[in-house]
Amino acid sequence: MTASPRPLSLGVHVTGTGVDVAVLAPHASAVDLCLLDGPHDAPTERRVPLDGPRLGVWSASVPGVRPGQRYGFRAHGAWEPAYGMRYNPAKLLVDPYARGLVGELEHVPQTYGHVVGDDLRGDPYGPADGRDSAGHVPHGVVVDTAALPGPDPAANRPYHPWSRTVVYEAHVRGLTRLHPGVPPELRGTYAGLAHPAVVDHLLGLGVTTLELLPVHAFASEPHLVAKGLTNYWGYSTLGFFAPHAAYATATARATGAAAVLAELRGAVHALHEAGIEVVLDVVYNHTCEGGLPGQHVSWRGLDHAFYYLHDGAVPATPVDVTGTGNSLDFRRPQVVQMTMDSLRYWAQVVGVDGFRFDLAVTLGRGHDGFRPDHATLVAAATDPVLHGLKLVAEPWDVGPGGWRTGQFPPPFAEWNDRFRNAVRSFWLADPARAAHGLPGHRMRDLATRLSGSVDLFGHGSPPLVRGPRASVNYVTAHDGFTMADLVAYDHKHNAANGEQNRDGTDDNRSWNHGVEGPVDEASPAVDVAPLRRRSVRNLFATLVLSAGTPMITAGDETGRSQRGNNNAYCQDNEISWVRWDLSPWRANQLATARHLLALRRDHPALRTDRFYSGAPRVPGGQKDLAWYVADGTEFDHGRWHDASVRTFQMLRVAPPPDADQVLLVVNGALDAVDVTLPAAPGGPWELAWDSVWEHPAEIRTSAITGALHLEPGTTTPLEALSMRVYVRS
Repeated sequence: MTASPRPLSLGVHVTGTGVDVAVLAPHASAVDLCLLDGPHDAPTERRVPLDGPRLGVWSASVPGVRPGQRYGFRAHGAWEPAYGMRYNPAKLLVDPYARGLVGELEHVPQTYGHVVGDDLRGDPYGPADGRDSAGHVPHGVVVDTAALPGPDPAANRPYHPWSRTVVYEAHVRGLTRLHPGVPPELRGTYAGLAHPAVVDHLLGLGVTTLELLPVHAFASEPHLVAKGLTNYWGYSTLGFFAPHAAYATATARATGAAAVLAELRGAVHALHEAGIEVVLDVVYNHTCEGGLPGQHVSWRGLDHAFYYLHDGAVPATPVDVTGTGNSLDFRRPQVVQMTMDSLRYWAQVVGVDGFRFDLAVTLGRGHDGFRPDHATLVAAATDPVLHGLKLVAEPWDVGPGGWRTGQFPPPFAEWNDRFRNAVRSFWLADPARAAHGLPGHRMRDLATRLSGSVDLFGHGSPPLVRGPRASVNYVTAHDGFTMADLVAYDHKHNAANGEQNRDGTDDNRSWNHGVEGPVDEASPAVDVAPLRRRSVRNLFATLVLSAGTPMITAGDETGRSQRGNNNAYCQDNEISWVRWDLSPWRANQLATARHLLALRRDHPALRTDRFYSGAPRVPGGQKDLAWYVADGTEFDHGRWHDASVRTFQMLRVAPPPDADQVLLVVNGALDAVDVTLPAAPGGPWELAWDSVWEHPAEIRTSAITGALHLEPGTTTPLEALSMRVYVRS
């Protein structure tokens, strides 16, 4: 071992003679690199003392260490929990920068820094536990990223513009676990994502961008393991640089950590070849170590008071703005550095095309709360490696002032929860109230969401610069009801989670249409099934035809149900997995989804990258956006504020040189309404889709009846709770 005269990059990096090692542990008195061999549960260990600290970093150049070597760290120092110092050299620590990990995190007393009993409970401010943890925690693996096989997945990025982007949020395992067209050995794996059967489905649907739930290495929380459950979603990070090994094929796992990484890289490259971008859902706001009573695995042992946000009092208490027991402290430049190093690594080595930041407000918290100009956000927005990649914020956390939708700087886009709420309220919650004679919301909120949410994303300097692209529109996500469950359940049904149905939101804005749960042909309530199916079509159409960037949750295009579970984070089973055995109505829903996304793709009027002005874009031209009531006259001020108005028409006109016009006609009332199409300049209106149709092929029936082409000013009946799309060019 030799001390290097030059500053070394954090992590373990292969050199011509061995490895360079560097780890951040500012308050430690000594740090050892532990080289591990033999059985994982009883490894032999060679300790190499590191030199330092130099600016808080311990480092060395260690000859003779080769790729595939297992390793960890042991940090020495004070055990003074009241002051945030929790050094315990009996605990083997995972390298935060490890490129590969092997082994599982066991939930046993040895993995805790403080003394706990067999029930894993103890006093976190009590004495240190002296039992060795090396056989009970994951081990880092030295990976030579420069020697990875296959083409560079960063070299063939599709680079879809935001105006044409359609995001598909999916779980690596859940997407293919039941897919009959994917070979059994590939189901639920990285390789399965890029199988032709999956690629064909995504392309046929019209997806441009596959957003994956977390693939960073993660661990399950002790309370889940005690119940026989797992953290299926993966929002419990164990390593910000290592892919989750359990998602690799058995062959790759047996070959080693480099093969796991290579499989993921290969999948990204293959998806790029098909024209599909890959965006990762990343969780930098907290780690798997939990609150103070939690395990002693990595950051807690290296420098608990440095990495984690604390209240500054004695005894030192973590500040939890994430709801997980800990929050990383983004007031520390080194925490920002770790995040940026990780982002650049995944962009350059794995080739991903962007990131969705979980609880992104935490990443922007400084000494005085959230700031749009926080170092993390500025760094991500200006980093040359990330330039041109898609950056998406989940714009809230659970801390003070945690709701920040619309307040992130460009080039960030944001999940638009106001869109979700408005669409669910208009199509589901309001009709449910109206059925009982109760008032609903005014339609102006839905109109604002349909037109790109300028109220949220239009401010800034200069104003309007972000455009509708900043609004990632969604009706459902991994968290909450599926679209099919929104129309079948008034209440959550989370008993399988083992929390007495207390977990999960109660603000679902759903409507069971009069009967809770599924109905079949033998059910006396079978009459509600057609209206439920129509409601799904209304939700899906509103999502993909609105201005902004649509995000589809995997399985919504085929009517996937989670049996009323709106918090299936711990359900690694058929509750969460996408089903591919399509009943007739689910096949019809897939055909409808494809048809609607094709309309979006083919009509520039549906894909604006600028906020609407309600005025012509060229002198003498048509307004780029106009609103009409049922009788074909334009909205006035009073009608915007009239909660009884549930029928409207939205006319969107593409800028020159396109002459494309699209008219959305919406009836959110419980009764049929006669609608007069607006007498806007142009030829006949062509009916492109009606949510009454069970299948888009029913357009042929409309052609036979002569209802396919209507002159401006024509009056036509519109069924209750339905919408139509008319086009002309």
